Amino acid sequence: MTLKKTPLHAAHERAGAKLVDFAGWEMPLHYGSQMEEHKKVRAGAGMFDVSHMRVVDIRGPQAQAFLRYLLANDVAKLKTEGRALYSCMLNERGGVIDDLIIYWLGGDAYRAVVNAGTADSDIAHMQTVAQDFDVSVEPRPEFALIAVQGPQAVDKTLPLLPEDLRSAGELKPFSALWNDEWFVARTGYTGEDGFEVMLPAAEAEGFWQALLDAGVDPIGLGARDTLRLEAGMNLYGTDMDTETSPLTANLGWTVALKDAGRDFIGRAAVEREKAAGVQQRLVGVVLEGRGVLRGGTRIVTDAGDGVVTSGSFAPSLGMSVGFARVPAAAADAERLEAEIRGKHLPVRVVRPGFVRNGEPLIELPSG
Repeated sequence: MTLKKTPLHAAHERAGAKLVDFAGWEMPLHYGSQMEEHKKVRAGAGMFDVSHMRVVDIRGPQAQAFLRYLLANDVAKLKTEGRALYSCMLNERGGVIDDLIIYWLGGDAYRAVVNAGTADSDIAHMQTVAQDFDVSVEPRPEFALIAVQGPQAVDKTLPLLPEDLRSAGELKPFSALWNDEWFVARTGYTGEDGFEVMLPAAEAEGFWQALLDAGVDPIGLGARDTLRLEAGMNLYGTDMDTETSPLTANLGWTVALKDAGRDFIGRAAVEREKAAGVQQRLVGVVLEGRGVLRGGTRIVTDAGDGVVTSGSFAPSLGMSVGFARVPAAAADAERLEAEIRGKHLPVRVVRPGFVRNGEPLIELPSG
């Protein structure tokens, strides 16, 4: 199979990136040291090529009605142009088809960003549902996407944006500013401040080079994964999928049930699950001792087995952390056990989320 390439592929090759297959795209895993790249984002500024993700525009007289039916969260919450909403898109069983961000562009126009691995099926699903509404669903493959993240990201990026977008530094989180070609959002997937920039593919390499010249380091998928794990952010296909509901993926907060008159795909299934009592919950786990939690690691509880969905060494903390799906009866325990190489090792149970804005969210061992 021929792998797809982003507009920045040549820049990755010049930088000596280790390129791997990610969802059918040839993407940089790292540029030398995943650990150092992780630390650069926490301490300074790093940039990620996320052009494999897909931008989708939704427009038409029934755009809001369509999205209120398509998504578990409610776009009617968006009262200001440029504001964004995080939501899951569910199937009729309440399973997660994908998680995405949706922006209100004003009037009857919205913009969504969907994950690379599910982009084609997402768009097909959206277009099928759209047949019952006066709305268009238009993929925008002409965009490249670059995320700039870290405590220095805003200061380093602002001078490089088009002049009419430099007020993006005043944006609140989950807000966006745009002109006819560029779109700048105060969003990210690292737990740090920064921007996600959509721009014409032909201009991507020039912007990337300007960021390099400004001292922003290129960061690969490896560090992106440990950064998002530390920040408590789910990964689609790992922490949730079509067989997992938002209630069991620590995403119940993204399901808007307050408006009883709003139907959405999967609502009945979610309400049944909620009424019956959620059987499993996603918790944070911290390994107390040596070793590394990995996806698939067994979690031993008195209420039955659980499993680590995402796990890794956390460079910002110097210990191993993860998310674990465990029986609901065990989710409030202070400690559980992880089976690693035949041994049962203690893990501390915490809320998912370990580092934000460079600061630990959990209590660290003394000494």
